[in-house]
Amino acid sequence: MAGLLEGKKVLVTGVLDRRSIAYSAARLAVEQGAEIALSGFGRAMSLTKRTAKRLGDPEPPVLELDVNKPEDIEAVARDLGERWGELDGIVHAIAFAPEDALGGNFLSAEWPSVATAVQTSAYSLKALSVDLMDLMKPGSSVVGLDFDARVAWPAYDWMGVAKAALESTSRYLARDLGPRGIRVNLVSAGPLRTLAAKGISGFEGIEGEWERQAPLSWSTADPEPVGRAVVSLLSDWWPATTGELIHVDGGYHAMGAPIK
Repeated sequence: MAGLLEGKKVLVTGVLDRRSIAYSAARLAVEQGAEIALSGFGRAMSLTKRTAKRLGDPEPPVLELDVNKPEDIEAVARDLGERWGELDGIVHAIAFAPEDALGGNFLSAEWPSVATAVQTSAYSLKALSVDLMDLMKPGSSVVGLDFDARVAWPAYDWMGVAKAALESTSRYLARDLGPRGIRVNLVSAGPLRTLAAKGISGFEGIEGEWERQAPLSWSTADPEPVGRAVVSLLSDWWPATTGELIHVDGGYHAMGAPIK
């Protein structure tokens, strides 16, 4: 039986180590028949290359991509065009906010740090999707990773604002890429003990809330349920769904009070 992504070609950004959601999505995509390419940049590039060795033989290529550099996105588009000629999916797993925009610094954060958070975490979805859209045929899918921005969270501060911008960006992209047959959706994950989460001082305090309130329970050490949702949205099984925010959080978002 063919896999969900048999024959598809997918760019997966944001793979750092095996704890990352992007790694889980990449591993499952390969298991479901996809050919993948990864991206990384700077000091994290070596980490991405080491992790790529666990994702098949031959291991997937790792492309240099700083999403805040238009020339990097253009280079990735050229590479994928020469390598594959087309692209069936993008996993956008990119987010960053400077330390002074997190951890209780909402009132004191200055615009340059806020601008970095919004550009890297939200605008990059548009920048990457638009520069790669000519490679994407009808039926292609862009899937981004989110953390529910409907409410204010402890310590999340301007990253929460950036995630709200990401959610809005995905809807406008869905509007404008829909005529090309390209779907754009987000997966909102519960808290996970990823390398990125470890960099947010105080964010670990949220974890206990999920244990008390998620009706399906929630493991902060298991990104696979989120990875499965990403792979599902990359597949042809959601042909008429775009502009959507899918919660993969054990049902936490739907509860009004802790379960007793």
